[in-house]
Amino acid sequence: MRPRTSWFAAGVAMATALAAVVSAATLNGPLPGPFPLFPRTNWWNTDISQAPVDPSSSNFITFIGATRGMHPDFGGEASPGSVEIYGFPYAVVDGTQPKQTVEFVYPDESDGVNQASGISYPFYPIPDEAISQPHWIEGGEPGNVDRRDASDRHLLIVDRDNRHLYELYNVFFDGTRWRAGSGAFFDLNMNNRRPDSWTSADAAGLAILPGLVRHDEVFGADEIEHAFRVTVRATNGYVYPGSHRAGSTPGALPMGARLRLKANRDISAFRPEIQKIFRAMKRYGLIVADNGSDMYVSGTFDPRWNNSILNPAFRALVAGDFEVIELGWHPAGPPAPPSVLRITTQ
Repeated sequence: MRPRTSWFAAGVAMATALAAVVSAATLNGPLPGPFPLFPRTNWWNTDISQAPVDPSSSNFITFIGATRGMHPDFGGEASPGSVEIYGFPYAVVDGTQPKQTVEFVYPDESDGVNQASGISYPFYPIPDEAISQPHWIEGGEPGNVDRRDASDRHLLIVDRDNRHLYELYNVFFDGTRWRAGSGAFFDLNMNNRRPDSWTSADAAGLAILPGLVRHDEVFGADEIEHAFRVTVRATNGYVYPGSHRAGSTPGALPMGARLRLKANRDISAFRPEIQKIFRAMKRYGLIVADNGSDMYVSGTFDPRWNNSILNPAFRALVAGDFEVIELGWHPAGPPAPPSVLRITTQ
């Protein structure tokens, strides 16, 4: 018979192992509810189906090109077993994940920086797996591979215990510390818009994760209840809910502009999961969040996506199937706050 002390030691070891599993970072792990990720009053979750059309809508669509097809800018691995991936991965950690210091190219518009001194401090709960393992960072290469000149290299992290979202742009681990272009914090429990003129990890100053097409939503039982992130080739200034400009091209849409799939666009011939995505585009629309390719809709990296289905379905919708709603529109009620939680000191 095993001595009682051995059973006790085995129990402690098992409990420790289980705790380690529970606290481990998870690539594309379950996101913390309630859903949608931000409050229902957030701009990502606002029903725009009855919002007025902007007087210049047709001109904006002409600038994009009315016959320009939409594209799903997400998928799985570029080829089976490859490091290269399509779409945004995200890391889910618990509240005990150690915080890391990140040195920024744009510290004056980033969180985790003492704005008085410009010095960064431990703030971002980056899991060690992101340093050397593939697929934790946009593009696929691990953090210790410097691809900053070739890719946006976003790193998205969710603290599931506190419902906090951390997003970083253009990351690289240099062997000693993390570096990034910019970084932003969002409390998913509140509507924390960036201060005017501030960027985030995205050009428009918005959070990225809440605007992605996610596999769990597309194939889940419920409707998708948020807008999607979209890019266009050029922009001109910004409007609410955006907070940052990244271009001044005459005739182009501003950052933060919303496109809505026209209510009369027949989507009945598409597969049920595709119809669900397109219904969300009719009710919540697309928000211009970055410069890139015209009508590229963002989603998560997920090996379960089938791009032989997604690509032709999305391509069947063209820019002319959309309309631009009134620039800067938000529902009637209290004025939208100009800025929000702004972490500037330790």
